[in-house]
Amino acid sequence: MSQLALPLRLQDHAVFESFLPAGNETLVAFLIDIVANANGPGGWLRGATATGKTHLLQAVCERAGDHAQFLPLAEFADVSPAILDGLANRRFVCLDDVDAVAGNGDWELGLFRLYNALTDTGGVLICSAASAPRDCRFSLPDLVSRFSRLPTFNLHPLNESARIEALQLRARHRGLELPTESAGYLLSRSTRDMASLYALLDKLDAEAMVAQRRLTIPFVKEVLGLNRVR
Repeated sequence: MSQLALPLRLQDHAVFESFLPAGNETLVAFLIDIVANANGPGGWLRGATATGKTHLLQAVCERAGDHAQFLPLAEFADVSPAILDGLANRRFVCLDDVDAVAGNGDWELGLFRLYNALTDTGGVLICSAASAPRDCRFSLPDLVSRFSRLPTFNLHPLNESARIEALQLRARHRGLELPTESAGYLLSRSTRDMASLYALLDKLDAEAMVAQRRLTIPFVKEVLGLNRVR
Protein backbone atom coordinates (compact mmCIF):
# COMPACT_ATOMS: atom_id res chain seq x y z
CA MET A 1 0.00 0.00 0.00
CA SER A 2 1.07 3.58 -0.60
CA GLN A 3 2.33 5.58 2.35
CA LEU A 4 0.27 8.49 1.05
CA ALA A 5 -2.34 9.00 3.77
CA LEU A 6 -4.25 11.93 2.32
CA PRO A 7 -8.04 12.37 1.98
CA LEU A 8 -7.90 12.96 -1.77
CA ARG A 9 -11.43 12.45 -3.05
CA LEU A 10 -12.13 12.28 -6.75
CA GLN A 11 -14.80 14.62 -8.07
CA ASP A 12 -17.99 12.66 -8.70
CA HIS A 13 -18.34 14.05 -12.23
CA ALA A 14 -14.76 13.22 -13.29
CA VAL A 15 -15.44 10.06 -15.28
CA PHE A 16 -14.89 9.22 -18.93
CA GLU A 17 -18.64 9.16 -19.56
CA SER A 18 -18.97 12.87 -18.70
CA PHE A 19 -16.00 14.04 -20.79
CA LEU A 20 -16.72 15.27 -24.31
CA PRO A 21 -13.76 14.02 -26.37
CA ALA A 22 -14.27 16.43 -29.30
CA GLY A 23 -10.81 17.03 -30.76
CA ASN A 24 -9.24 14.75 -28.15
CA GLU A 25 -10.59 11.39 -29.27
CA THR A 26 -7.16 9.80 -29.66
CA LEU A 27 -6.14 10.75 -26.14
CA VAL A 28 -9.36 9.52 -24.53
CA ALA A 29 -9.13 6.20 -26.40
CA PHE A 30 -5.48 5.87 -25.31
CA LEU A 31 -6.36 6.42 -21.64
CA ILE A 32 -9.31 4.01 -21.70
CA ASP A 33 -7.09 1.37 -23.30
CA ILE A 34 -4.25 1.94 -20.84
CA VAL A 35 -6.60 1.39 -17.89
CA ALA A 36 -8.12 -1.73 -19.45
CA ASN A 37 -4.77 -3.33 -20.23
CA ALA A 38 -2.48 -1.69 -17.63
CA ASN A 39 0.18 -1.32 -20.28
CA GLY A 40 2.83 1.23 -19.41
CA PRO A 41 4.76 3.35 -19.32
CA GLY A 42 1.93 5.92 -19.30
CA GLY A 43 1.52 9.33 -20.89
CA TRP A 44 2.03 13.08 -20.64
CA LEU A 45 -0.98 15.40 -21.00
CA ARG A 46 -0.23 19.00 -21.89
CA GLY A 47 -2.68 21.85 -22.27
CA ALA A 48 -3.90 25.17 -21.00
CA THR A 49 -5.90 25.62 -17.80
CA ALA A 50 -9.45 24.20 -17.89
CA THR A 51 -8.93 22.02 -20.95
CA GLY A 52 -9.73 18.82 -19.05
CA LYS A 53 -6.39 17.50 -17.82
CA THR A 54 -7.54 17.03 -14.22
CA HIS A 55 -10.83 15.48 -15.34
CA LEU A 56 -9.07 12.85 -17.43
CA LEU A 57 -6.51 11.97 -14.74
CA GLN A 58 -9.31 11.51 -12.22
CA ALA A 59 -11.29 9.48 -14.76
CA VAL A 60 -8.35 7.09 -15.03
CA CYS A 61 -8.26 6.74 -11.25
CA GLU A 62 -12.03 6.29 -10.99
CA ARG A 63 -11.96 3.45 -13.48
CA ALA A 64 -8.85 1.83 -11.98
CA GLY A 65 -10.24 2.03 -8.43
CA ASP A 66 -7.93 1.06 -5.58
CA HIS A 67 -5.13 0.30 -8.02
CA ALA A 68 -4.66 4.01 -8.74
CA GLN A 69 -3.56 7.16 -6.92
CA PHE A 70 -4.30 10.75 -7.98
CA LEU A 71 -2.03 13.51 -6.67
CA PRO A 72 -2.43 17.22 -7.57
CA LEU A 73 1.10 18.54 -7.17
CA ALA A 74 0.05 22.20 -7.29
CA GLU A 75 -1.68 21.62 -3.94
CA PHE A 76 1.31 19.86 -2.34
CA ALA A 77 4.30 21.71 -3.79
CA ASP A 78 5.07 23.23 -0.37
CA VAL A 79 5.20 19.91 1.49
CA SER A 80 7.87 17.23 1.53
CA PRO A 81 8.19 15.04 -1.57
CA ALA A 82 8.26 12.14 0.89
CA ILE A 83 4.53 11.86 0.14
CA LEU A 84 5.65 10.13 -3.06
CA ASP A 85 7.15 7.27 -1.05
CA GLY A 86 5.33 4.03 -1.68
CA LEU A 87 3.34 5.25 -4.68
CA ALA A 88 5.13 2.75 -6.89
CA ASN A 89 3.05 0.07 -5.15
CA ARG A 90 0.04 1.37 -7.09
CA ARG A 91 -0.56 0.13 -10.62
CA PHE A 92 -1.51 3.61 -11.83
CA VAL A 93 -0.12 6.92 -10.59
CA CYS A 94 -1.67 10.13 -11.94
CA LEU A 95 0.23 13.33 -11.17
CA ASP A 96 -1.59 16.57 -11.95
CA ASP A 97 0.29 19.86 -12.59
CA VAL A 98 3.73 18.28 -12.45
CA ASP A 99 5.26 21.56 -13.60
CA ALA A 100 4.23 23.10 -10.24
CA VAL A 101 7.35 21.55 -8.66
CA ALA A 102 9.76 22.24 -11.54
CA GLY A 103 12.99 23.73 -10.23
CA ASN A 104 12.62 22.21 -6.76
CA GLY A 105 15.57 19.85 -6.45
CA ASP A 106 14.07 17.64 -3.74
CA TRP A 107 10.80 17.20 -5.63
CA GLU A 108 12.57 16.52 -8.90
CA LEU A 109 14.70 13.84 -7.29
CA GLY A 110 11.59 12.31 -5.74
CA LEU A 111 9.84 12.25 -9.13
CA PHE A 112 12.93 10.73 -10.75
CA ARG A 113 12.95 7.93 -8.18
CA LEU A 114 9.20 7.39 -8.57
CA TYR A 115 9.52 7.11 -12.35
CA ASN A 116 12.28 4.51 -12.03
CA ALA A 117 10.40 2.57 -9.36
CA LEU A 118 7.25 2.42 -11.51
CA THR A 119 9.35 1.27 -14.45
CA ASP A 120 10.76 -1.54 -12.31
CA THR A 121 7.31 -2.66 -11.13
CA GLY A 122 5.59 -2.27 -14.50
CA GLY A 123 3.43 0.57 -13.24
CA VAL A 124 1.77 3.27 -15.29
CA LEU A 125 2.60 6.96 -14.79
CA ILE A 126 0.30 9.61 -16.26
CA CYS A 127 1.25 13.26 -15.80
CA SER A 128 -0.28 16.59 -16.71
CA ALA A 129 1.38 19.96 -17.22
CA ALA A 130 0.98 23.14 -19.20
CA SER A 131 3.89 22.24 -21.48
CA ALA A 132 5.96 19.35 -22.76
CA PRO A 133 8.63 18.00 -20.35
CA ARG A 134 11.49 19.89 -22.02
CA ASP A 135 9.60 23.18 -21.66
CA CYS A 136 8.70 22.82 -17.97
CA ARG A 137 11.99 24.20 -16.63
CA PHE A 138 13.00 21.08 -14.75
CA SER A 139 16.57 21.40 -13.55
CA LEU A 140 17.37 17.67 -13.40
CA PRO A 141 18.32 16.53 -16.93
CA ASP A 142 17.72 12.86 -16.14
CA LEU A 143 14.15 13.66 -15.05
CA VAL A 144 13.48 15.51 -18.30
CA SER A 145 14.90 12.53 -20.18
CA ARG A 146 12.61 10.10 -18.34
CA PHE A 147 9.49 12.24 -18.72
CA SER A 148 10.23 12.73 -22.42
CA ARG A 149 9.86 8.98 -22.92
CA LEU A 150 6.16 9.23 -22.12
CA PRO A 151 3.86 9.65 -25.12
CA THR A 152 2.78 13.32 -25.17
CA PHE A 153 -0.76 14.42 -25.99
CA ASN A 154 -1.96 17.99 -26.52
CA LEU A 155 -5.42 18.72 -25.15
CA HIS A 156 -7.33 20.83 -27.64
CA PRO A 157 -9.84 23.38 -26.30
CA LEU A 158 -13.48 23.07 -27.33
CA ASN A 159 -15.06 25.37 -29.88
CA GLU A 160 -18.35 27.10 -29.06
CA SER A 161 -20.70 24.39 -30.31
CA ALA A 162 -18.65 21.73 -28.51
CA ARG A 163 -18.79 23.78 -25.28
CA ILE A 164 -22.57 23.73 -25.47
CA GLU A 165 -22.50 19.98 -26.09
CA ALA A 166 -20.08 19.50 -23.18
CA LEU A 167 -22.37 21.46 -20.84
CA GLN A 168 -25.33 19.35 -21.92
CA LEU A 169 -23.36 16.14 -21.41
CA ARG A 170 -22.35 17.22 -17.89
CA ALA A 171 -25.96 18.20 -17.15
CA ARG A 172 -27.27 14.81 -18.30
CA HIS A 173 -24.68 13.08 -16.15
CA ARG A 174 -26.17 14.96 -13.19
CA GLY A 175 -29.71 14.00 -14.16
CA LEU A 176 -30.55 17.41 -15.66
CA GLU A 177 -31.81 18.45 -19.05
CA LEU A 178 -30.11 21.60 -20.31
CA PRO A 179 -31.85 22.95 -23.43
CA THR A 180 -29.56 24.14 -26.20
CA GLU A 181 -30.89 27.70 -25.96
CA SER A 182 -30.23 27.79 -22.21
CA ALA A 183 -26.72 26.44 -22.69
CA GLY A 184 -26.05 29.05 -25.35
CA TYR A 185 -27.38 31.80 -23.11
CA LEU A 186 -25.18 30.61 -20.25
CA LEU A 187 -22.17 30.61 -22.57
CA SER A 188 -22.90 34.17 -23.70
CA ARG A 189 -23.30 35.56 -20.17
CA SER A 190 -20.37 34.04 -18.31
CA THR A 191 -16.63 33.39 -18.38
CA ARG A 192 -16.03 31.06 -21.27
CA ASP A 193 -13.52 28.62 -19.74
CA MET A 194 -15.06 25.23 -19.03
CA ALA A 195 -14.14 25.19 -15.33
CA SER A 196 -16.16 28.37 -14.76
CA LEU A 197 -19.04 27.10 -16.88
CA TYR A 198 -19.15 23.81 -14.99
CA ALA A 199 -19.14 25.70 -11.68
CA LEU A 200 -22.16 27.70 -12.87
CA LEU A 201 -23.86 24.49 -13.93
CA ASP A 202 -23.30 23.10 -10.43
CA LYS A 203 -24.93 26.23 -9.00
CA LEU A 204 -27.87 25.91 -11.38
CA ASP A 205 -28.24 22.26 -10.42
CA ALA A 206 -28.43 23.10 -6.72
CA GLU A 207 -30.88 25.97 -7.26
CA ALA A 208 -33.07 23.93 -9.61
CA MET A 209 -33.30 21.14 -7.07
CA VAL A 210 -34.48 23.53 -4.37
CA ALA A 211 -36.89 25.42 -6.60
CA GLN A 212 -38.03 22.36 -8.56
CA ARG A 213 -37.50 24.32 -11.79
CA ARG A 214 -36.24 23.39 -15.22
CA LEU A 215 -33.12 25.03 -16.65
CA THR A 216 -34.96 27.53 -18.84
CA ILE A 217 -33.46 30.87 -19.84
CA PRO A 218 -35.69 32.78 -17.35
CA PHE A 219 -34.51 30.48 -14.55
CA VAL A 220 -30.87 30.87 -15.60
CA LYS A 221 -31.31 34.66 -15.58
CA GLU A 222 -32.83 34.47 -12.12
CA VAL A 223 -30.02 32.38 -10.68
CA LEU A 224 -27.36 34.58 -12.24
CA GLY A 225 -29.09 37.68 -10.86
CA LEU A 226 -29.72 39.12 -14.33
CA ASN A 227 -33.38 39.88 -13.61
CA ARG A 228 -32.53 42.46 -10.98
CA VAL A 229 -33.39 46.08 -11.66
CA ARG A 230 -30.25 48.12 -12.29
